[in-house]
Amino acid sequence: MSDSSARRGAHFARGGSNGPSGSVPAGRRQAAGVGGARPFRPMQGRASQGAAGRQPATRAQRRQAQAAPMGRRQPISRAGAQRMRSANGPQMSSRTTQTTRRARGSAGGKHDRKPDRRKSRRRVLPFVLIAVAIVAIAGVLVVPRLMGSSKTKATKAGQSVTVNIPEGSGGSAIAKILLDAGVISDEQTFTTEVKRQNADSSMKSGTYNLTTGEDVSEVVSRLVTGPNSSKGTVTVSEGLTVKKTAELVESSLGIKASDFEAQAKASNYSDKYAFLANVQNDSLEGFLYPQKYDFGSVKNLTADKVITAMLDAYQKNVASLDFATAEANIKSTYGLSVSDYDVLKLASIIEREAVSDDDRPKVASVFYNRLQKDMPLQSDATMAYVTGGEVTADDLKQSSPYNTYLNKGLPPTPICTPSIKSIQAALSPAKTNYYYFLIIENGSYSNHTFSETYEQHEQAIAKAKSDQGKSGSDSSKSSS
Repeated sequence: MSDSSARRGAHFARGGSNGPSGSVPAGRRQAAGVGGARPFRPMQGRASQGAAGRQPATRAQRRQAQAAPMGRRQPISRAGAQRMRSANGPQMSSRTTQTTRRARGSAGGKHDRKPDRRKSRRRVLPFVLIAVAIVAIAGVLVVPRLMGSSKTKATKAGQSVTVNIPEGSGGSAIAKILLDAGVISDEQTFTTEVKRQNADSSMKSGTYNLTTGEDVSEVVSRLVTGPNSSKGTVTVSEGLTVKKTAELVESSLGIKASDFEAQAKASNYSDKYAFLANVQNDSLEGFLYPQKYDFGSVKNLTADKVITAMLDAYQKNVASLDFATAEANIKSTYGLSVSDYDVLKLASIIEREAVSDDDRPKVASVFYNRLQKDMPLQSDATMAYVTGGEVTADDLKQSSPYNTYLNKGLPPTPICTPSIKSIQAALSPAKTNYYYFLIIENGSYSNHTFSETYEQHEQAIAKAKSDQGKSGSDSSKSSS
């Protein structure tokens, strides 16, 4: 028998109930019947096994095998034969192993199939790409912070520099400005200190005089306190006229006073600001809001830019007041119909006549009482607007629309820029029966007297003269 025939006979061996000792060779794929079983003969190597496998089966035996019941001694599967051979000890040949694998491939279920690696890779690939992207972003955003990466600059300590912080600048922008100016040497150190002091939203814009190499905590504290430099700044005080404001702008910002006055016309801005609609004499008098302005960061500064900033400040601080309700109350109390512009005119007179905040509402009541009685205001301050200085008895005899001794009612325009306190006093005057006041500030001597009658007013003047031992007219403000 050939070697291949021996291997085929061994591959299709079947086992009985007694295990290996009860097994018999079954030829190729022939099932033995009950009566056709042959006596057991020990195998003598491959030759004996091959001789047994080559015994031909008769036609009668084949018919008997086909007709016999299959439940008693059924041919076993190839997989079973492989397990039997493994249990009996002898190793199967490579050809037998390959045949068994093919049998498993054709008969096996899902558990025998190998996973499709290409499909698995396609499912996993998008997640891998997302993970890579996240790692890349983290590398760009997080790692530099963890590593303390920031811009640095070598600076020479002890040098004075002027720095301007534009309005609306945040911590990062301020850090860059300070780094460029040499005030700080490291942006990260500055931003860390800003966070420590919780100062990101409290640092103020403006112009600062700083020193290079200064302690970072001191720099942050200085920025929270506010600008400390006068370069590029102008402070408009209460009570200034447009003319005086122009002179101040020239001395502080270098813009010619004549250019400023030429630009300061209501017609140049009435389209933008509704509160200028009813002004007289094309004047911006009273509207150039009094406060400190910082133009250090403004390039090519002009009179127009300065005036625009002042009108913006007026709109923000004054036009938002409740004029309508106040004017309705004035109508109800005094029977007077006044406009927003009238209120501003009266506020400007209060600004020049009153000395203290306590005086303002009472001075306002004197003027409203006079207007109600159709009396002239008799304020020296209105004529001072014309003379530009002190007012004499002769000045009070001059014919002028601003002479409130000769003319009843309010002057044509405000006479200065009033403070917010004076505007509030004009909107909400004290309720009094005063028609006269005498206010004297002369060195250590102070006299603030309000009177209901002219006789009381005359007595107050006489007493003031007696107390001072001289005439108090040079240092007094009165309405009589």
